[in-house]
Amino acid sequence: MPPLVLFGLLAGVLYFCCMAIAHYFGIKLPILFVYWDTPFYAYQDKIISFAVISYVGLFYTASRQIEAVPVALAVLGVTVLGLVSVNLSDALAEVLAEGQPTWPYWVQTGLIAGYWAVLVALYAGRSRA
Repeated sequence: MPPLVLFGLLAGVLYFCCMAIAHYFGIKLPILFVYWDTPFYAYQDKIISFAVISYVGLFYTASRQIEAVPVALAVLGVTVLGLVSVNLSDALAEVLAEGQPTWPYWVQTGLIAGYWAVLVALYAGRSRA
């Protein structure tokens, strides 16, 4: 496993662990909670925390078995598309206060997309490294 790919994947393991903890305990911080300032139900956040653990396992597995990296990249890519869909949705607009901007969610979506792009570049460039 090339060191930069390994570092990138393990950074994801750490990030997703922090995200799972934040959702479980209701610690609504931007970056760990994309939609931190929207109405929520605590039980939903606990469910999200359990689901995020699958990302931890996937990224950890990918850090140990390079054959799993494409799956981790595909899953993260679909996640970004899902966030874009939510950002554009009427459902999100309905829970926002009048005039509440969506740019904070777009910034976070962009950061996650940027992380995905870096991982794709590192993985694609691994044979030249």
